Amino acid sequence: MLGMRKEMYKALMVMVAGVVVAINGYSQVRPVESDAASSRKPAAPSSFAAKYEGGMFGFNEREVGTLKFDEENKRLVFFGKDQKEKFSFAYDAMQVIYPQSKSVTSTTGNVVRNIPLPGAILGGFIKEKRQYLVLHFDDPDFEIKGVVNFKLDNRELLDSVIQTLGEKAKLKQRGDAYYRPRSSRTEI
Repeated sequence: MLGMRKEMYKALMVMVAGVVVAINGYSQVRPVESDAASSRKPAAPSSFAAKYEGGMFGFNEREVGTLKFDEENKRLVFFGKDQKEKFSFAYDAMQVIYPQSKSVTSTTGNVVRNIPLPGAILGGFIKEKRQYLVLHFDDPDFEIKGVVNFKLDNRELLDSVIQTLGEKAKLKQRGDAYYRPRSSRTEI
């Protein structure tokens, strides 16, 4: 009986040692994988549908329209549903651009949730993801700073637009965002 306990104890110690070695090998420091070529998104189309959500001075109404890259004038232009130019952002005025996703209850979920039947409250769990392009700008001509939001159709389009816009505006990448570094200041 005592010999059998010793054998079980040895077997248990071998298993514990094996688990410790496996955990130790798994937790070793590994180099960061930052292969820029593999994370490269396809170029954004020259124009694409977007919904203006707010943030621009003088334009309070949400509006469906089109965002276009204007290469000649180095700017991003928003055209309303009437295809007239509403406003634009010079690439030099862009300070930060980044994606934002929101999970909201879908219209179907709200309709189902408000039906007076048992279990209809579960309709509130029907969610959808909405993708937004968030653009911080600083216009030196008018001395105006602001934040503008545009709703885009899908995440792939959003990622490619942010990458293309960041490259055109000569912004620096940090994660999913692009920003313009501050010019160095020297104080005496």
